[in-house]
Amino acid sequence: MRITVVGAGYAGTIAANRLARQAPSAQVTVVNPRADFVHRVRLHQRIAGNDDATVPLRRMLAPSVALRIGSVDKIGDGSVSLADGDVVGHDYLLYAAGGAVRAPSGTVAVGELESADEARAALAALPDGARVTVVGGGLTGVETAAEVAEARPGLAVRLVSDEIAPSVGPAARQRILDVLDDLGVQVEVGRYSPDGADLVLWAIASTVSGLAEASGLAVDEAGRAIVDPYLRSVSDPRVFAVGDAAAVPKARLACATAMPAGSHAAGNLARIAAGRELEPFAIGYAGQCVSLGRQAAVLQLCHPDDTPRRQWLWGRPAVVSKELVCRGVLVAARKGLPVPTLGRA
Repeated sequence: MRITVVGAGYAGTIAANRLARQAPSAQVTVVNPRADFVHRVRLHQRIAGNDDATVPLRRMLAPSVALRIGSVDKIGDGSVSLADGDVVGHDYLLYAAGGAVRAPSGTVAVGELESADEARAALAALPDGARVTVVGGGLTGVETAAEVAEARPGLAVRLVSDEIAPSVGPAARQRILDVLDDLGVQVEVGRYSPDGADLVLWAIASTVSGLAEASGLAVDEAGRAIVDPYLRSVSDPRVFAVGDAAAVPKARLACATAMPAGSHAAGNLARIAAGRELEPFAIGYAGQCVSLGRQAAVLQLCHPDDTPRRQWLWGRPAVVSKELVCRGVLVAARKGLPVPTLGRA
């Protein structure tokens, strides 16, 4: 059985490596536009200059998994067409193309490797006293503002959003605001308007790859591939979709979703190879971790539906927890370890 994995983020990488373990007779090929695995949960550290946030993709994939560096133009009938004119055939395809970063003119997005490098270079060139505005009060924006402020205390850092850390509970949110204040970050609640800052970092997730829609797969209004309970495309049962590019009900865009989804989809493909029945996918969450520079963090414990519990951690326990999550995600993806579909943050 030939299986093509489109995209080598968290979902695609763990799926390919799980397939190498669970379906060793399958021919697995990963197609990715770059030769590096991007550890996205550390991109804010790459911007601040204290972590590379990349690993050579060949080191992340099992030896039996073939790697093809290239951009996919279209998913066809049993094949994918690449931008260089090459065609890769398959019996099944795992669609893990992920999100697509869009930032308004005059701003730099923080969610993609290339734009993160642009932000890193621009930040490094700024003199003390320069102004940096981070737009977006979700956990990505909070982490970016804190990381920049800690790494460059001489800059004037501002965080602008309608809401700050809306996914955590009130107590955890107040702790986040207190730490941001300690770091010198000016928090402004409201809509962003150009303010003459020397660098504007855009930390708002906006869209996903248009590949699914362009290839004729059924998509939702956001362009994510619509899937059945087994993570198969509703318009082509040979295609499984996972990660940010898949429309999984009640799932948030995060490695906390991508990892168990990629693991589960690989399991279902292995079941097909073995002639066994597919198993439905269900997602549940245990918590949300947010780093606040290198010395502080908050861990908000969650109900399985991702709503915050009353319990939360801060200080050293939260810093250690966040670091263990970041390291654990990388190890699980590289080794193709099983990731439960319920109760994993």
